[in-house]
Amino acid sequence: MQWFLNLGAVWQALIASLMMYLMTALGASFVFFSKKINKTVITALTGGAAGIMIAASFFSLLLPAIEYESSVPAYITAPVGFLLGGACVVLCDVLLSRKAFSPKGLGDKKNTLLFFSVTLHNIPEGMVVGVAFAAAGAEGAVLSAFFLAVGIAIQNFPEGMCVAFPLRAKGMSPLKSFLFSQGSGFIEIPSCIIGAVAATFVSGLLPWALTFSAGAMIAVVCSELVPECFSGNKTVATLGIVMGFCLMTVLDLALG
Repeated sequence: MQWFLNLGAVWQALIASLMMYLMTALGASFVFFSKKINKTVITALTGGAAGIMIAASFFSLLLPAIEYESSVPAYITAPVGFLLGGACVVLCDVLLSRKAFSPKGLGDKKNTLLFFSVTLHNIPEGMVVGVAFAAAGAEGAVLSAFFLAVGIAIQNFPEGMCVAFPLRAKGMSPLKSFLFSQGSGFIEIPSCIIGAVAATFVSGLLPWALTFSAGAMIAVVCSELVPECFSGNKTVATLGIVMGFCLMTVLDLALG
């Protein structure tokens, strides 16, 4: 692990983004073995990922932004950046639902919306991780950013399934279903690198980038993960969120 801690922020972000992408691909690969998903497992994983990301939004993004020394006071950067990040995700979702189209091979409108909504919200997720690594100075902060990436990677596993299996159920071949699904996660790699590079070389933007990313993260959790997991077993979903939040809190406070 020490070799990872000694790397620059951009290289750390690249490695983390590859892990996140591979988890999407791993989840999508299950389409080769079955057409069905165990709903309870998906609910628990999605709820856990939501809890991890909620905790990470505060401990890894908002709190460092508030503590960052800047010419602009935190009571301005925190709410404004958070609002802009959330509004960006909401606006993109609205535009996507109104302007949806069905590329050849994706099937009906529902599958198209699913594919593009997942791909879309992977962009701020990737940027969140990149910004977190750029903001990390001490060893504990780097580990905090790494666990943020782990939380997103956990979420990407069922996400890969949730894109691949509907495509397979509509008659698409297992290979094409897998390729489309893993492709939705690939966007996180350039997004993560861009976030790290921008936040590293334009330090004045760091608190804005952190709060913007936190807002985007919470918007993604509220619009995608929470409705998805609570559409199943509410008890399992609630326990997943609480356990995920507690896990991230313990890791962040113990290592941060």
